[in-house]
Amino acid sequence: SLQDAGIGFILVIDRRQDKWTSVKASILRITASFPGNLQLVLVLRPTGFFHRALSDIAFKFNKDEFKMKVPIIMLGSVSELQGYIDKTQLTEDLGGTLDYCHNRWLSRRTAIEGFAQKVKQTAQILQSFGTELAETELPNDVQSTSSLLATHTEKKDKMKEDIRLAAEQGDDILESITKPVTENPEYKLNQDQLDNQTTVERLLAQLHETETAFDEFWIKHQQKLEQCLRLRNFEQNFREVKAALDTVSEKLSAFIDVGNSCSHVEHILKDLANYEEKSCETVAKARMLASEGDAFIQSNHYAVDSIIPKCSELHQLCDAFTTEIERRRNLLNKSLELHSLLEKSMKWCDEGIYLLASQPVDKCQSQDGAESALQEIEKFLDTGASNKIKELNKIYREYAHILNEDLKEHVQKVFQKQESMEEMFQKRQVSLKKLAAKQTRPVQPVAPRPEAFVKSPCTSPAAQDQVVSHWVRESNQLSKSSATGNTRRMAGPHDQHVMNELIETERAYVEELLCVLEGYAAEMDNPLMAHLISPELQNKKDILFGNMEEIYHFHNRIFLRELENYVEYPELVGQCFLDQMEDFQIYEKYCQNKPRSESLWRQFSDSVFFQECQRKLDHKLSLDSYLLKPVQRITKYQLLLKEMLKYSKNCEGAEDLQEALTSILGILKAVNDSMHQIAITGYDGNLNELGKLLMQGSFNVWTDHKKGHSKVKDLARFKPMQRHLFLHEKAVLFCKKREENGEGYEKAPSYSYKHSLNMAAVGITENVKGDAKKFEIWYNAREEVYIIQAPTPEVKATWVNEIRKVLTSQLQACR
Repeated sequence: SLQDAGIGFILVIDRRQDKWTSVKASILRITASFPGNLQLVLVLRPTGFFHRALSDIAFKFNKDEFKMKVPIIMLGSVSELQGYIDKTQLTEDLGGTLDYCHNRWLSRRTAIEGFAQKVKQTAQILQSFGTELAETELPNDVQSTSSLLATHTEKKDKMKEDIRLAAEQGDDILESITKPVTENPEYKLNQDQLDNQTTVERLLAQLHETETAFDEFWIKHQQKLEQCLRLRNFEQNFREVKAALDTVSEKLSAFIDVGNSCSHVEHILKDLANYEEKSCETVAKARMLASEGDAFIQSNHYAVDSIIPKCSELHQLCDAFTTEIERRRNLLNKSLELHSLLEKSMKWCDEGIYLLASQPVDKCQSQDGAESALQEIEKFLDTGASNKIKELNKIYREYAHILNEDLKEHVQKVFQKQESMEEMFQKRQVSLKKLAAKQTRPVQPVAPRPEAFVKSPCTSPAAQDQVVSHWVRESNQLSKSSATGNTRRMAGPHDQHVMNELIETERAYVEELLCVLEGYAAEMDNPLMAHLISPELQNKKDILFGNMEEIYHFHNRIFLRELENYVEYPELVGQCFLDQMEDFQIYEKYCQNKPRSESLWRQFSDSVFFQECQRKLDHKLSLDSYLLKPVQRITKYQLLLKEMLKYSKNCEGAEDLQEALTSILGILKAVNDSMHQIAITGYDGNLNELGKLLMQGSFNVWTDHKKGHSKVKDLARFKPMQRHLFLHEKAVLFCKKREENGEGYEKAPSYSYKHSLNMAAVGITENVKGDAKKFEIWYNAREEVYIIQAPTPEVKATWVNEIRKVLTSQLQACR
């Protein structure tokens, strides 16, 4: 062992049965070749009389020839040897008790060195194979990829078999070393055996580590090959499905006829429905393939950049086909509606002409007959409201997208026929009225009945109740304001309506939050539901629901109760919002977590756990709709406050309403700004240390470096950079906006950090000659100048004012 080598060696040379020449040769060989730290050489000289005497004399004369730096002691017997070395360290042939067999030692040493060489070769082969795998180019078709995967797997299995055989070899050697202990527990291994055991165990550990490293590499390589195989299958299926979609879309374009009658349109609709049914399988395959691609994207497939466009194209083609089917169906339904109207008008005209033709002329000559015929005509004309075409221009406007030349001509003919028929009826009415007016009957005056008078709304019981209620409210309000010596305008019906909506929607909102927390969030901790939750979803409740529980407690325990206190005083509700405005900051935390929540939901939206929770709650909408409620609610408040302010301009609480509206809009702005801020990437520091985020927005930026950047300075005049600026209390950050692909919050942009300016060294020039939308931010006494172009003069003014406030507050702080 290394430890023994450090201590050094005592060498025993047994030449009792040999000649002096062999003793001399052994000493010379040791002098020249012994690699270790030699402490002492003990020589058992020949026992023969002649050679013994010769060795004594020769050793004295040849001592200098040996050039040994350690003592060489010539011993005449074993007993003298035992004076230097303990019996326990000597073998039996030297009078000791050490159990040692030289052949066994050679055999074991040979086995150990052979095993060591095997371990080394195995490591080299695995490394070479790993390099081969890493440098292999991925095939471009399914067959080649499948073949490559099979080939590599076969080679891997052979490597694993070699490792197994090597490990068995090591185990056999180790077993032979420890066999005496196994057979006799009291047996103590000598140092040499212990060293051998340690060596073999170390080699086995090295082999195991090599195998583990190879297994980890193989798993990644196999995963990449399997991903490649799935990708090639996906690409092949994509080509087939896209071709099928192109075919069905091309055939769909043939459905251009809008029909020339109700029966014709119904026949086209039936054909369209049949074609849609036949095409459903193709569209379903395309959507399934797109979902498969989306799954690859979610699983971080190495070829995401290639998969995303294909999935987007599949979604677009499917949506386009579905939209076109729906558009065609709507066109045909509209055509059916128009043809039904035209046929109804035609039928009404035919019935009118039949009526005119069926009235006998002789009966119409009498007053009773004329009146009867007149009543028939008037009764028939009353049915025209639901049967005739009222306005031709309205028909043209309403059905413009389906009116081709033939159909437009048909509409005109029907309308002309309708007008001709109505003209005939008018002439018949004039004639009949003349006949009915030839004799008149006396009219008896009738006194009006008292019940015929219309009651005034103010005297009705309901109205009286309203007036009394109004008086009570006014009395209460006057008594309340008399304490301060002020009077105010009473709340009108609009104010009360908005207040009622505010409270009712608040109650519904609180109930929905409780339902989500009890029906979903609490169930994630329910042991009886644990088997439905996948391991990846466990312990993700805080990500999915954010601080919804905190929002619920605020609204349930505080805000709703406060709102209910203002039910009779809606115009004063602004004060209620102002009192709780700090608590509304919790929505900022919820909205910042929303992207993570939405990403997690998309990953597990099909989970059996969520489906079971939805079934128990009997919800028609899935959980994601309810997770959006807080975002919708915080937005709803400003709409309700605007509506309340609209009807309460002259009320005592109008200023509070305006202040509450401004504060809510400020919170919405802060939430929006924070959503942009968390999308900043590449900033090494802590954004919270920059102070409050005051403004953010996109601008054109030119740079002008005064020292040593002449080339940049020249180019800066012509090439503006698109930069998104974030103004904090202590710094302004310049970022590059990057649009992201995805859905929902994942489609939101990200901002790559470029550089920042410390506001302590910033100056501002508010006006730049030639452009009302530009201003300058300069740094370190105009060493660096940034020309900022806002989208509008109004945006520029807002930013300039905000920057001026920051600089002014810094100046005041220095004083």
